[in-house]
Amino acid sequence: MKNRGLLTLGVMMATIMQILDTTIANVALPHMQTALGATADTVTWVLTSYIVASAIAIPITGWLADRVGSRNLFLIATVGFVIASAMCGAAQTLTEMVLFRILQGISAAFLNPLSQTVMLDINPPERQGKAMSIWGMGIMVGPIMGPLIGGYLTDNFDWRWVFFVNLPVGVVCFAILWFLLPSRPIRKRPFDLFGFSLLSLFIAGLQLMLDRGQQQDWFSSTEIWIEMLIAIVALWMFLVHLVTGKNPMFERELWKHANLVTGIFFMLVIGLVMMATMALMPPMLQALYGYSVFDTGVLLMPRGVGVLLTMAIAAQLMQRGLDPRWLVGVGLTVAAFSLWQMSQWTLMMGSMPFVVSGLVQGLGLGMVFMPLQGLAFAGLPPRFRTEASSLMNLTRNIGASVGISIVTAMLARNIQTSHEYLGSHMTAQAMNGLDPNLLRALGGFGASALAMMDAEVNRQAGMIAYLNDYWAMAIVTALSVPLVLILRRPAGPAEKPDPSAAGH
Repeated sequence: MKNRGLLTLGVMMATIMQILDTTIANVALPHMQTALGATADTVTWVLTSYIVASAIAIPITGWLADRVGSRNLFLIATVGFVIASAMCGAAQTLTEMVLFRILQGISAAFLNPLSQTVMLDINPPERQGKAMSIWGMGIMVGPIMGPLIGGYLTDNFDWRWVFFVNLPVGVVCFAILWFLLPSRPIRKRPFDLFGFSLLSLFIAGLQLMLDRGQQQDWFSSTEIWIEMLIAIVALWMFLVHLVTGKNPMFERELWKHANLVTGIFFMLVIGLVMMATMALMPPMLQALYGYSVFDTGVLLMPRGVGVLLTMAIAAQLMQRGLDPRWLVGVGLTVAAFSLWQMSQWTLMMGSMPFVVSGLVQGLGLGMVFMPLQGLAFAGLPPRFRTEASSLMNLTRNIGASVGISIVTAMLARNIQTSHEYLGSHMTAQAMNGLDPNLLRALGGFGASALAMMDAEVNRQAGMIAYLNDYWAMAIVTALSVPLVLILRRPAGPAEKPDPSAAGH
């Protein structure tokens, strides 16, 4: 089609804009807390409200796209996201901020699946691998660049610019999409309100349990038990309804495609490894190594560089006929190796190990993401693309939520356990190993010396806890490698492009 490059730019601007907002606001939370009069516990709802709203809205993307048209839904979502971003930047209270973040999350939910569908629709089969490579770069690099951009805007301007930055990008993006975006035919089908309600209850219950578990001391809290039971019952009823219902939310023919189902599982692993690692790294670099917010973002950038490199290479290798399953298997192995590297870190090292392991991990993840997308969509009829894309985005988000909650809980418990163990071995004999001049300056074994030793114990305990988390993620990633054997190599080109996607 004409102007494919310009349309690709517009689609990727929408994708990156949405992905950045999943992490860009994190570094600005302390500033928001002061400006909005929130507490340390309540300000986290700025993040939670966006994630929950987005996760609940993602599953209805396919139905809405069929109902109102994919072009119309993409344009509406883009406008909604930009307006909600402006409202977030202008919010004066926490209540306003949470409400506007919910609106932003709902709009954001539709952008990822629709952008992936458009990238497949506007490219012939021989170019779809390259198209997924470009799309995947935005998906994988966005969370890495978010903290860096957010830290720069917060330090040099104001935390509100974390949201206002979306306005000029969104206006340009909308203009490109308005003139060039094609549409699929409208295909009206009944809305599965019962199935959507059950899935929404499952997602909301799971997300609230994961987000509030650490604050509420997990299963010692009645709230967490209630949220867990709601999630379990709702998921079970949804699965039964999916199998037996007359017009289920996701058409049953989708589940006959083994590669799609396997790809959905791998998305859980990618969400866990990618987002959980990104959640652990900034606090570790800042609290244990003393790096600034901006320097932390710089140290995380090599991961994005690795993703960009191997995504481009993987696309070329697939075009030359290399079995994409090999790329997925090797990529997962490399990612697991990088996590093992991270489990060997020490408090006395410089910045180079962060750069090297981040680059290696990026190389591995980039090698996985694009071939996996190609395998999952190979042989899938074009009419199922939007639903399949929404499912893969949903499972990646759930994997990220589960992964972040698990590693955060493990981190807190390991810090406590390691602190108790190390503290029990800090005897007066161990104190004698300190510099005598330093001890005299601190008043012997007085309160100052003990405080200094306690701070060091906290630091060592924190490092041990982080290493244990990285080791656990390395094991999970390595165990997922044999599952590549379940994937089937496409016999030929995925399918002919949908003629209906060629014009408005």
